[in-house]
Amino acid sequence: MGNLGTTEIILIALVFVIFFGAKKIPELAQGLGKGIREFRKAAREVQDDVDTDAKKIENRSSESKG
Repeated sequence: MGNLGTTEIILIALVFVIFFGAKKIPELAQGLGKGIREFRKAAREVQDDVDTDAKKIENRSSESKG
């Protein structure tokens, strides 16, 4: 389980065309791409905040020891 063959990919694409129509698929893909970009941007910002806070905590603990 987990590996998709050519036949499965073609079948999935065909189902998409049937359900959404050929004109709607690029719009859906564009929306999905924007959503993924926004998610990555938000995840990057959260990671930057965590890193910044960790450095602040690290600096405070080293100052109190020294």
